[in-house]
Amino acid sequence: MKSLRSMLLTLLLAGPVALAVLADPVPSSGAGATPAGPRPVVAGLDDYRLTFNEEFDKPLSIAGGTGWDGRGITRWICHTPYSGDFGDAWFSGPADGKGPDGKLLSPFSVAGGILTITAWQDPSRQNHWRSGLLSSVDTEGRGFSQAMGYWECRMKCPSGPGVWPAFWLSSVGGIKKGPSAEIDILEAYGVDMTVAHQNVHLWNTAHGLGEGHSTKTADLSADWHVFSCLIDDARIHFYIDANEVWNTPVFPEAKLPLYVMVDLALGGGWPIDKTPSPSRLLVDYVRVYAPRTP
Repeated sequence: MKSLRSMLLTLLLAGPVALAVLADPVPSSGAGATPAGPRPVVAGLDDYRLTFNEEFDKPLSIAGGTGWDGRGITRWICHTPYSGDFGDAWFSGPADGKGPDGKLLSPFSVAGGILTITAWQDPSRQNHWRSGLLSSVDTEGRGFSQAMGYWECRMKCPSGPGVWPAFWLSSVGGIKKGPSAEIDILEAYGVDMTVAHQNVHLWNTAHGLGEGHSTKTADLSADWHVFSCLIDDARIHFYIDANEVWNTPVFPEAKLPLYVMVDLALGGGWPIDKTPSPSRLLVDYVRVYAPRTP
């Protein structure tokens, strides 16, 4: 699915770019926490409750261990659950690739409450890159997913041509090739890190959908920013640093359970011959909220 997203990139970059006046970067995740957990950065969501909270303050829970959610499963897997990895780097697990010194190297590291996803050229394979993706469900749809609500991630993007970081959602039903919504809360391309892209897609149906928006921003690689999305009964709302930058009508498949992915891909329609090795995406947290039931 996501490998097809670059088909719209030319249209997005050629079309009008919406200028948004964005606030200063949002403070770190520790600010303003409450006993019930940190609150959404977007105003007006006081009646929402925290349903998923990955602060990266513990060892990363990737397939092969016991999950932290109490259901006996891991919190993340390191490939798309629909078996359709994309881009010009292989998404690797913690022990799948080698670094410049020939030793095993994971694309994922956690320190000081920050996840780092690293893309690098694998010296064991000529002109071959490795990088990382995290998905909150596995190939059977087991894990965390949610229908409707609010999703939020604080990130600092890498710089350099060829990098392609993203924070996005996809339908659990699409894992088995059913109708699938894709909600791209952030896509950014190293060719211009002063533009953030938001997209919605519908795959595996006779009436596919593809809409996109581009928001002019400060350099996304120079500082931290919060990217978030609210899906309600009427519309899909996109935010950067708590400021709404775009909204579009909701469609039925976007109201079904969605899982979370965060990744550092390469390419996306752009060459990677000048991509810095290593390149690093920093992630402070991933949080999901749902409306409180009466």
